[in-house]
Amino acid sequence: MTALTAPLADTFWATSLRRWNTVCRVLFAAMAVGLVTTAPAGGSKYQSLALLGCVVVCHAVLDRFPGNPVVRPHVYLAVLVLGLGGLAYLGSSYAALFMVTLPHYWMFGRTPRASMVFLGLATGATLAGSLVRQGWSAEFFGETTVSTLIVVAVGVLIGLWAHSVVEQSTERARLIEELERTQARLSEAYQRQGAADERERIARDIHDTLAQGFASIIVLAEAARAGLADDPGRSARQLRSIESTARDNLAEARELVASAGQPGPGGERSGSVAQTLRRTLDRFAEDTQLTVDADLADLDCDQRTRIALLRCTQESLANVRKHARASTVGVVLVRRPYGVELEITDDGTGFVVEESAGFGLDGMRKRLAELGGRLTVTSSVGDGTRVLAVIPVADEGEA
Repeated sequence: MTALTAPLADTFWATSLRRWNTVCRVLFAAMAVGLVTTAPAGGSKYQSLALLGCVVVCHAVLDRFPGNPVVRPHVYLAVLVLGLGGLAYLGSSYAALFMVTLPHYWMFGRTPRASMVFLGLATGATLAGSLVRQGWSAEFFGETTVSTLIVVAVGVLIGLWAHSVVEQSTERARLIEELERTQARLSEAYQRQGAADERERIARDIHDTLAQGFASIIVLAEAARAGLADDPGRSARQLRSIESTARDNLAEARELVASAGQPGPGGERSGSVAQTLRRTLDRFAEDTQLTVDADLADLDCDQRTRIALLRCTQESLANVRKHARASTVGVVLVRRPYGVELEITDDGTGFVVEESAGFGLDGMRKRLAELGGRLTVTSSVGDGTRVLAVIPVADEGEA
């Protein structure tokens, strides 16, 4: 029996033992009264009472003081075996004592093997005592032996059945406990994964919004400072752009703080993504003085799709600003049968896509993947860059 199942079995046997002890006290008392009132006077009567008294005293000590170092469970069973043999020899109530104490072999034996050993010893002692008293006779074989073996067989079957029930119960309890531990570990893993996903989402949003805004502010501030003496008008425009970008960043920061209260998919606001992208492109053209060719279809998208398209546009334009050294940027937004398609191209220096290790492209891919979309980046050194974002959306006629 394992360390895990042992306490469960101990609880079962302890509960059963407490209930049966109450019955045993009554039966022991009835047997003592029967010996006193019905047995003929003589030495055998007092010897029977003494043997029964030894059994009762050992049982009472073990019941009242289960941790005592003298009368241990196996000691009590050994005394019971000797008592049964003695009573069978004296011919006084041995059969009644045998039936009353039959459950004790399974309760105090604790294992099927030990229980069977003590039960076999008790059976042998009883038959030996009866044989010495009765001798080889038809009565001994026809009544004593057969009845004793029948009682023992029934006791063995009941005891083995009880042990089987206990083993099944302890196994179920072990499986339930293991399942609860597994569920607890899964719950902790889900919580950790949820926290990691939330940190990644916040980091991606900060990169796509605040970090890009601050980068724009730095570039504009450097340009404004360099042109203070030569072109004050341009520097003034750049300062206004700095102010506008800072205000946008402040609004983005407030939106990120309140993002936990965003409505779910069923309650998201919809609107024209073209208007949102147009404002971003106008600001980019004003800040960089680059030519922006935009062909934006007037599409109504849910909030998550609109934000994803906006973040992809912002990240692509930030890469153009920082790395491409381009003169022209093209942006096309169109509705396809399979969804919404956003294409951003530039005529800059290009790069090797496989060697790109930036956070921006990876963040765009993950953001689109969350919506079931995909990002395709095509570029080579000297040939510009093409970024294609595709997001599947339901047809406008669908419910």
